[in-house]
Amino acid sequence: MSSNFQAPKGVKEYFPPQSATFLAARDAFATAATRAGYAYLELPVFEDTRLFARGVGESTDVVSKEMYTFEDKGERSITLRPEFTVGVLRSVLEHGLHKGELPVKVWATGPAFRYERAQKGRYRQFYQVDLEAIGSEDPAVDVETIALAWDFYRDLGLTRVSLKLNSLGCRECRPVYRAALQEFLRGLDLDEDTRARVEINPLRVLDDKRPEVQAQLEDAPLVTDHLCGACKAHHDQVRELLADLSVPWVDDPRLVRGLDYYTRTTYEFDHPLLGAQSGIGGGGRYDGLSEDIGGPSLPGIGFGLGLDRTVLAMEAEEVAAVTQSAVDVYGVPLGEEAERKIFGLIAALRRAGVAADMSYDGKKLKGAMRGAGRSGAAYAVILGERDIAAGSAQVKDLASGDQVAVPLAELVTTLKERLAQR
Repeated sequence: MSSNFQAPKGVKEYFPPQSATFLAARDAFATAATRAGYAYLELPVFEDTRLFARGVGESTDVVSKEMYTFEDKGERSITLRPEFTVGVLRSVLEHGLHKGELPVKVWATGPAFRYERAQKGRYRQFYQVDLEAIGSEDPAVDVETIALAWDFYRDLGLTRVSLKLNSLGCRECRPVYRAALQEFLRGLDLDEDTRARVEINPLRVLDDKRPEVQAQLEDAPLVTDHLCGACKAHHDQVRELLADLSVPWVDDPRLVRGLDYYTRTTYEFDHPLLGAQSGIGGGGRYDGLSEDIGGPSLPGIGFGLGLDRTVLAMEAEEVAAVTQSAVDVYGVPLGEEAERKIFGLIAALRRAGVAADMSYDGKKLKGAMRGAGRSGAAYAVILGERDIAAGSAQVKDLASGDQVAVPLAELVTTLKERLAQR
């Protein structure tokens, strides 16, 4: 019988055995980021609402429709983070990390929150891994972030991931493109809300998923045809370096992201087996974001990868993590005195680096051995009154069924040796 309470709508919980896949993905990313010189950053889950309004952009759906915003007891407007980049940059600036070696290379992970229409792969509380390189305009840094994400997916065993690449230009050349796009969009048959968006942020119209809108965008001007010389050179270098690293991509001149701060390099990772939620991660450059939130001129690039969708992709490709044995040794005490001795043995094994657990609540032999089998342990240590009198315990190989008496004083050493030989 369950309780009367359930998790809030739109919240994905991870419990065994799926939680093993979630941990495998998160831990694999931690390894990849650390290996590339990125340091871990732990961020608050909520921030001053103005940070997201100024950084993400008030005209975006994220800010205008999706944020969880509330007033705290100090009458301050607080928002649960809808994404990581702005908070990462705020932290870097606040703690002066940008005054040291550049680029500042950091990564973070945890939940983010958006009030969206809940469905599989699109949650109101969702989990991301985030990586940012702040303080460099070098195209090689762009490619480092892309390649790191690409290799991360490959290391997980995913083979169906594809990479889409674009450049959104800079604050010098994008206004020219913006004007050309607005002129084109004003001539289309669009609803009133979309027409308003044309005037506020026309690039958002390109991201409209409705078929009736997409059908009218076939002849829309392309941002790559309006890049200035510097942006074109930057984009060409990114593509050349990706080729050098054998990272395949598809040029997508209509690719835009849902946040206003992106400039130049923009990219997205897709997985074809996830249907409407095929975008499993993405990112790009945000060279003007620092100034937008009151900081100095400081270029940056980074990405956010969705752990929820990564788990779905792993399951779709049947490369989900196999739940490993939780323990190696399982103690089976028969009687109160035996339970106390087994309890000490289990603690000694854990201190010696051996994963161990035991039966509790005075279970009989049959029930305790059932627990040993379910634990996935390699060995059971059975201890009864006769064993205590003899100064030994029965060590049973749960795979072969072989059982042997081992002196209590030698149990930890013997078990470690046996486990090392498996």
